[in-house]
Amino acid sequence: MKTITITCENTGLDYEIEPGTSLREVKQIIYPENHHHILAALVNNQLQDLQYLVLAPLRVNFIDATSMDGYSVYTRSLIFVLYKAASRLFPRRAFRAEYIISNGIFCRLGNRNTPLKAECVDKLRKEMENIVAHDYPILREDIPTEEAVRIFRGKGLRDKAALMETRGKLYTSLYYIDRLPDYFYGNLAPSTGCLKTFGLIPYKDGMLLQLPDRKNPSTLLPTLPQDKLFQVFNEHKHWGKILEVTDIGSLNKLIGQKMAGPVIKISEALHEKKISQIADQIKARQGQVKVVLIAGPSSSGKTTFSKRLAIQLMVNGIRPVNLSLDNYFVNREDTPRDENGEYDYESIDALDIHTFTDNIQRLLAGEEVEIPKFSFETGQRFYDGEKLRIGKNNVIIVEGIHGLNPQLTRLLPPKALFKIFVSALTAIAIDDHNLINPADNRLLRRMVRDYKYRNYSALETIKRWESVLAGEQKHIVPYQEEADAMFNSALTYELGALKIQAEPLLREVTQQHPEHSKALRLLKFFSYIRAVPTREIPPTSIIREFLGGSSFKY
Repeated sequence: MKTITITCENTGLDYEIEPGTSLREVKQIIYPENHHHILAALVNNQLQDLQYLVLAPLRVNFIDATSMDGYSVYTRSLIFVLYKAASRLFPRRAFRAEYIISNGIFCRLGNRNTPLKAECVDKLRKEMENIVAHDYPILREDIPTEEAVRIFRGKGLRDKAALMETRGKLYTSLYYIDRLPDYFYGNLAPSTGCLKTFGLIPYKDGMLLQLPDRKNPSTLLPTLPQDKLFQVFNEHKHWGKILEVTDIGSLNKLIGQKMAGPVIKISEALHEKKISQIADQIKARQGQVKVVLIAGPSSSGKTTFSKRLAIQLMVNGIRPVNLSLDNYFVNREDTPRDENGEYDYESIDALDIHTFTDNIQRLLAGEEVEIPKFSFETGQRFYDGEKLRIGKNNVIIVEGIHGLNPQLTRLLPPKALFKIFVSALTAIAIDDHNLINPADNRLLRRMVRDYKYRNYSALETIKRWESVLAGEQKHIVPYQEEADAMFNSALTYELGALKIQAEPLLREVTQQHPEHSKALRLLKFFSYIRAVPTREIPPTSIIREFLGGSSFKY
């Protein structure tokens, strides 16, 4: 029989395979003894589950939970195992995976108003352990979408049915564990036996699905105390109910009904109300607070938030002056490098803390200070003659990813500081079992902005992204609960608005690039979402910082 030559990137060797051989069988040929950790594979830089059939020559890279793609496969598969356990033990109670928080996934079972008892969580954990020990195969089946809609409606999963109905695809891929069907945004593991590392503990009024450490998948990540972040997620969930939008299916229906305008207006009004409330908190400490520090991860909309906060402070009789931490980047040649030798712009050592502290101290003392500027194009600091002085009724608004880091403010008087954490904490979900990772939301924002204003391609932005996330975990996450206030900059409608500009950029990331799998995943994500017309988005919106058309100067 004629064979097909495949190249395994893991071993660097070629293998002769019979046509129609599955990747599950291929991995057993290449790894005859130790292959249970393998979760999926990159086939010509496109993520595939192990049911994929080899029909032509290809390059294959088998992945485990230590890779970003593999970790996503692991996480999705764990959610399915928890859903399977809930379906067995509590078949009448709805299961929802809601937020990525505290190094895990917050989930609910049943009514939001009925807290989940600790004994129920313990039963679910033990049932998950049984499902993993049984090593059920996780099987994929492609069926007509109308049949998938019928299955989901029959199980009371209206969110999934609405998603399928508004997506416009003829066929849908369902996954099964022991005859239980579900739909997931992305590939799953070959069997439940691959998922040995997890935890399930009571958390708030629900439970926290604990995840493994990517660097050491046999150990669990520590649970982080993130009470303030949880409150922000809950607040945004409440906003979703006001808008009658809690998932992509319900958003798509409103867009299809020409209701994008009201969704935009209400979303923006909720943002404005929250910003005004934060301004009121600062007003209550007037005379004491002199420096407002606005921090958060990349592409959170910190700059626009700071400008809108400044307006609300002026309404309260406070005269703010804005100062960006981006002004204090060290010159490109002095920028620290990460373990891969790449410039680490997320490190606090990429900032000239000495000059920043000197400038703030002199401003607080009433002196006039010439403010440095930084050119992203040349990578150099420069001065253009802009000077700053503050008076009795002024506050300095400082924004940048390190605003909450104590290294930045250790020489400044604590009582003079008011700290705000800003991030795009996407609370809308694809459906009840498929979260939208807020990091994806921010990546799409950054991709559009980098192309428009910094002359970076989508490929360059995606290449840097894993390093950006690693830097955030190191330099931002540990300090976010220290904030005096938190602001969720995500807008319910924004993914539909970003789609118009982001999709063409993602299509430029072609098959020869390792980042192709990530671009395809985001393109698939956009396939769920109907485009939102941008004409009614106000020029002061945070999303205008990325789309363009803002009335603010940056």
